[in-house]
Amino acid sequence: RFAVSVGYWKDPYIQYFVRQAKERKAPEINRGNNSGFVCVAGYYARVHGVSHLVKAFLERTGCNCQVVNLGAGMDTLFWRLKDENLLPRKYFEVDFPMIVARKIHHIKSKPPLSKPIMESHSGDSLLIDSHSLDSSRYSIVGADLRFSADLEEKLKKHSLDVHLPTLLVAECVLVYMTPQQSASLLKWAAGTFPVAMVINYEQVNMRDRFGQIMIENLQRRQCSLAGVELCSSLDSQRERLLVNGWENARAIDMMKVYSFLPQADVKRIEALEFLDEKELFEQLMQHYCICWASKDSSNL
Repeated sequence: RFAVSVGYWKDPYIQYFVRQAKERKAPEINRGNNSGFVCVAGYYARVHGVSHLVKAFLERTGCNCQVVNLGAGMDTLFWRLKDENLLPRKYFEVDFPMIVARKIHHIKSKPPLSKPIMESHSGDSLLIDSHSLDSSRYSIVGADLRFSADLEEKLKKHSLDVHLPTLLVAECVLVYMTPQQSASLLKWAAGTFPVAMVINYEQVNMRDRFGQIMIENLQRRQCSLAGVELCSSLDSQRERLLVNGWENARAIDMMKVYSFLPQADVKRIEALEFLDEKELFEQLMQHYCICWASKDSSNL
């Protein structure tokens, strides 16, 4: 929310989910990641990097696909895609029932959020209760990602189509699950959808001194990263995807992502706030990555 208010990128919807932050965030946090508080939502390179892959998938499938956003929290991607006329055939969000209830409350009480859902809806009446929302194009499901059988059952109740090309997005989600739990989720997805892609954004290079300090900082806040052992390198991130049934996998750190972004826009955002800790910024960016993998029986 703070990064959007300063002008790093445009998101007219985040204001309806998140109050304006009272404290000012450091520039390296807005551009990259925060070593102390791992999951502060939305950073320039992360938003653009994930967005680039999501849009590439939507364009390649002609939007004749579905998106499943795992651990979506207060994410606003559905509304932003609708504004760009890039909605998939169906967009699903999954999170814990308590988070889902809060999001549904915001949607019900704020017309700028509910109106786009109604505009994209067709057919029977829209279903909504305290822990789920189901329209023809957008669904929010309350479920625990650690139990894939329960997850699949709930998604199918909301019209998940296993035959459609499917994109799964997980941003700082798998790292909070044990390696066995995340393996089970990835294996389920790879085995369920004949044509699919998964995007995973999370930590990497966590065995070096900087990574260890990040882990210690989090532990002091009673926040444990149950899956951090799989975040030791880009190779371990790729390998995790390949051993769980995905055919092709790639991973790049966020410094590399930052170097790929349009340079005119990078210059624009670098002028927004003075950044004197370039070395810290680079270290932070080298400790997060975007990985993506595909399973492609249709040769998309």
